[in-house]
Amino acid sequence: MTLFLTGSPTRYGEDHFTEDNGFLADVKASLAAVTGGKPPRVLLVSAAPDDAGFTESVRKGMSACIRNSGIGTQEIVMLERRNAAEAAALVQRAHWIILCGGHVPTQNRFIHEIGLKGLLQGFTGVLMGCSAGSMNCAADVYSHPELPGEATDPEYKRWLKGLGLTDINLIPHYAQVRYATVDGLRLFEDIAFPDSFAHRFYTFPDGGYIVVRGGRSELRGQAWEITGGGMRHLCNEEQSYTFMNLVFISPHFPQTYWHFCDGAKRNGVNVLAIADTDYWNLPQELRSSISDYYQVHNLENYEEVYRAVAWFAHKWGRIDWIESNNEYWLEQDARLRTDFNVTTGIKNDQIASIRNKSEMKKYYALGGIPTARQIKGAEGLAKVKAFVKKTGYPVIAKPDSGMGASGTTKIHDGKELEDWFAAHPANFGLYVIEEFITGLLVSYDAIYNAQGEPIFENNTVFPTPIMEIVHNNLDTCYWTNKTVPAKLAAIGRRTVKAFGIKSRFVHLEFFQLDRDREGLGKKGDYVGLEVNMRPPGGYTPDMMNFAHSTDVFQIWADMVAFDECRKSQGEQYYCAYASRRDGKSYKHSHQEVMERYGAVMSMCERVPDALSDDLGNMAYIARLSEKKEIDAFFSFVTE
Repeated sequence: MTLFLTGSPTRYGEDHFTEDNGFLADVKASLAAVTGGKPPRVLLVSAAPDDAGFTESVRKGMSACIRNSGIGTQEIVMLERRNAAEAAALVQRAHWIILCGGHVPTQNRFIHEIGLKGLLQGFTGVLMGCSAGSMNCAADVYSHPELPGEATDPEYKRWLKGLGLTDINLIPHYAQVRYATVDGLRLFEDIAFPDSFAHRFYTFPDGGYIVVRGGRSELRGQAWEITGGGMRHLCNEEQSYTFMNLVFISPHFPQTYWHFCDGAKRNGVNVLAIADTDYWNLPQELRSSISDYYQVHNLENYEEVYRAVAWFAHKWGRIDWIESNNEYWLEQDARLRTDFNVTTGIKNDQIASIRNKSEMKKYYALGGIPTARQIKGAEGLAKVKAFVKKTGYPVIAKPDSGMGASGTTKIHDGKELEDWFAAHPANFGLYVIEEFITGLLVSYDAIYNAQGEPIFENNTVFPTPIMEIVHNNLDTCYWTNKTVPAKLAAIGRRTVKAFGIKSRFVHLEFFQLDRDREGLGKKGDYVGLEVNMRPPGGYTPDMMNFAHSTDVFQIWADMVAFDECRKSQGEQYYCAYASRRDGKSYKHSHQEVMERYGAVMSMCERVPDALSDDLGNMAYIARLSEKKEIDAFFSFVTE
């Protein structure tokens, strides 16, 4: 079902559906998706079922409005008292149901009398509310006093049970009712504001609307929120606001992650941040990008973080997303989603498949993706030796559950293998030993929607593996490609499908073979290395932006809010990263680097100490037009 909530689908005084904020186009597209382009059968539901004159005038008015909007119909039927016994058949027959405007309590009684809530179970068409009809779509309907005597009547019920199609409460017709009074009381200041201390109401002029589709609710057009005894402006005409609560864990690290929060808030998402530092220690950009903040003493204390999420849920309502986009917090994110029944990400039952390298093998196999042979360290020295007889040296020992190159060791012969086991007497079972594959390390980076389809793809190339950079204190040099090679895109998409990845930013690592290898592929083929259910680390998201003239932070935020990409790409470049390390002497000074490459330098800054092992101490990021310029840039910076 696609649900439209309006005050009126027309601008005040007009006789056709408004085209503002994309309303008419959205209605037509939604109807076409239901009918296959054929004229719909329309069912109107009266808000005054016993008033034949009023009901007939509404039927004629809505019929003319539909016709004047260029929407052809097979039939338009009004459901009211005289045909109430036929309600089930009429609902079943309809493609488009319109809940008409009028008196909220009167319509509310009627929809319960005919059992409309039950009749709508399984309805897959378009349902549109107008004024009272929109208000009655809520599970708990806020029926503010409207007629004389209702505001002062102690028996008048301001809360009614509705259809349960949304949890959004409206006060429609903002322009007409903003300064209205009922029984001498101001509707907003004296009635709605006091009622809003434990509730949220939304108000917008005719022409604005809310569309609920696929579990997502989006408000379009000028609108305000009323809560806590006051009112705040949400968005302007031709803008959108998304009814969604996103809990973002540790948004202050890495330091660029405030962009994720900023993109989400731009889309109208309530960004609820949790971190372990004082609010005023957060960067100003981050403070401006969040709706609320909860400080914990230790982000690794699950009970503290759980209480923070619970507090947000109490204050803001149901939590729709919990995310850190950080490998370190993946398991905690999954546990929180499980405990709070958040369905938009990985839960406990999936976490092993994306954290443990041994478990990843099973899913690679499901997708037919070749991977290096592997054995668990828990098998013991003798079985590992037998394994190495098949693969040959060198082999790689690395934590089964870990991130980056931390804890990774290259083992060249039998003595080094014995020494490695001797050095890990208590925890060798936490490692895997894998055959060493030579080739070019590349990544397939992408953002996927809820249907498991890519809405953004990228390729980054790492000429020197991070493991060697860390172990040998080398300068870091890598680059982002203009385009994703077709073979890499194909195996990347196959990997995503095998792991069942949806609604995520992913960073998948592959080796591109430098020679034919039996059981793995031909030279140039790709072999699966690791899946990472998060954006690539360091400055790579920024490099994607520079390479593709776009904003991947916003694309991720668009996926969260709208399940689609609304950010276009511009001219394509190569983007190269070169670092320098403290204590080393370089041929060319910083000034010389900037003199030569300043015109194409997209970013140049000191790397945070926490990232310096992998990324060096000083980062130079240049946007280049030709691939042949990359090596020259690397050489000039690092020589």
